[in-house]
Amino acid sequence: MKPVSILSLATETPPHILSQAEALDAARELIGAHFADFERLSAVYANAGIQYRQLAMPVDWYRSPRSFQERAAVYLAVALDLFVAAAERALAEADLRAQDIDTIVTLSSTGIATPSLEARAMARLPFRADVVRVPMFGLGCAGGATGLGLACKLARAAPGSNVLFVTVELCSLALRTDKPDKADIVSTALFGDGAAACVLRSGEDGFVQIAGSAEKTWNDTLDIMGWRAEPTGLGVVLNRAIPVFARREMRQAMTEMLAPQGIGIEDVDQFICHPGGAKVVDAIEGALSLGQGALVEEREVLRDHGNMSAPTVLFVLDRYRKRGLAPLSVLNALGPGFTASSLTLRCAA
Repeated sequence: MKPVSILSLATETPPHILSQAEALDAARELIGAHFADFERLSAVYANAGIQYRQLAMPVDWYRSPRSFQERAAVYLAVALDLFVAAAERALAEADLRAQDIDTIVTLSSTGIATPSLEARAMARLPFRADVVRVPMFGLGCAGGATGLGLACKLARAAPGSNVLFVTVELCSLALRTDKPDKADIVSTALFGDGAAACVLRSGEDGFVQIAGSAEKTWNDTLDIMGWRAEPTGLGVVLNRAIPVFARREMRQAMTEMLAPQGIGIEDVDQFICHPGGAKVVDAIEGALSLGQGALVEEREVLRDHGNMSAPTVLFVLDRYRKRGLAPLSVLNALGPGFTASSLTLRCAA
């Protein structure tokens, strides 16, 4: 297959910064009174490996119960702002105009927008009227890898075309305070909000080439991660067994995904991973025999931003490219399904 290059990569976060200490105080106030075991479980805040995260709204907004309509209104406003900001920066780095984009792939699983975000963005960015729109939903944390993989396939199918990939997630809007469970406590300790955008085109002009992609979905794993519909919006489903699952399954999954490309785990110079949480990062290091502490940039992104779901792995990729990408890297993420998604990257050096 002909390679597809990533011409540019931009990341964005909302302006409201929350420290982990402040997150614990807020959770104790909002959730602690409704959950008898809160203090015992609150150690997750100290163990999450997070110092700061960015939120769609000021922390006081989350102190009041919010309806589905209120959450939806915030999602549409903030997600659109982040979409436009990330897209503008990605276009500028690629030295392109909005009019030069032929296809827009938009990925978001934390809110509902119909018309979707790229259609709403057309009022602020002069995309052509004939631009192809490809909105995606439901991929969660795996979406950064899977969405970028789809954008790659679309760029390869139309040589010379410019494909814009944008992912936006506002995980904080899922906060529940009326009937919290363990998943709500973990999610308030872990998740943040953010966005990322890339421009892709066939050829070798970018800072890295996507040489292959693969996915694996395990049967009977729907309860590991996802959303449940509630009267006030989307409620988080988050199984505590994710690190154990990753440690047990990730090596075989990676072997299966790389084998059709003629690559073994030992051939990979650098794994670039979605940091789902500190324990997940530990589990991936163990499963892939990387050595404790090898995934440095993953831990730093988690520390500075929390888990932003789909955009997070692109924040990690951005840090690796700034320090210098290895000749052969594999970008990978785990998400609802339960699914592993990977992209094989070859450096343009």
